[in-house]
Amino acid sequence: MLLAKARRTLPHIILMIYVAAVLVPFVFVVFSSLKDNNIDIAENPFGFPTELVFQNYIDAWVSAKISTYFFNSAYLSLTSGAAGVILSAATAFALTRMKLVRTSKLIYQAVLIGMLIPSNVLFIAQYILVSDLGLLNTHWSLFLPYTAGALPISVLLIAAFMKAIPGELEEAAIMDGLGSIGLFFRIIMPVTIPALVTVFIVNFLGVWNEYLLSNFFISKDALRTLPTGMVGFRDAYQTNYAYICAGIVFSVLPVLILYAFLQDKIIEGITAGSVKG
Repeated sequence: MLLAKARRTLPHIILMIYVAAVLVPFVFVVFSSLKDNNIDIAENPFGFPTELVFQNYIDAWVSAKISTYFFNSAYLSLTSGAAGVILSAATAFALTRMKLVRTSKLIYQAVLIGMLIPSNVLFIAQYILVSDLGLLNTHWSLFLPYTAGALPISVLLIAAFMKAIPGELEEAAIMDGLGSIGLFFRIIMPVTIPALVTVFIVNFLGVWNEYLLSNFFISKDALRTLPTGMVGFRDAYQTNYAYICAGIVFSVLPVLILYAFLQDKIIEGITAGSVKG
């Protein structure tokens, strides 16, 4: 009896500890971003601010150029995420729904090999290629590696979902006169929306948090993304923790919004792909 009760209680205790470990630093950052100075933060690090100082956010957004870094990251994350979804969906459609059995298997295996190669191993080759193409200090130097690097895992997730689509649905669409393009955009894409949303979120977060390529491929301050911009921001305002915490909140906010509005689609896409694939 006690053993059974302990088995039911232990997972909840572990989950509560994990939630606390995640939320405590976040609460500290939010509260600190609304305090007036370092003394207030040091005296009462986890206490609610006695006075809400929203000027920290305004100064971080305008004076510290967080707005520039933020929109650069948002632009690259959205475009790379969208391009990755379209390219991986088209690839998965060709590999799973078209009647090229032997060729499809070989191409599918070749695509998945990309998952076995650590991204950092390709860094020097990517730098040389981008430099030879004259793309250094442009957003193209980040957009192309970001989009290409996300294709293997994206194709895997979407292909697993597409394999579960009944063949009768495809046959009915063909009998109604739809060609390959119409079948892809009007039938397959709407059905695979949960998987597409999941892939988009994964790609978006990968680009949003990426630091290495952005740090070495971009040296112009006006083109920097949020992770690299935050490093300079930290160095410039290292004596003002309120400003630093305000910048951190700006970097976390889009991720929280995405999960808040799309969590159902994300869970549906992950579970459907794992069960049906």
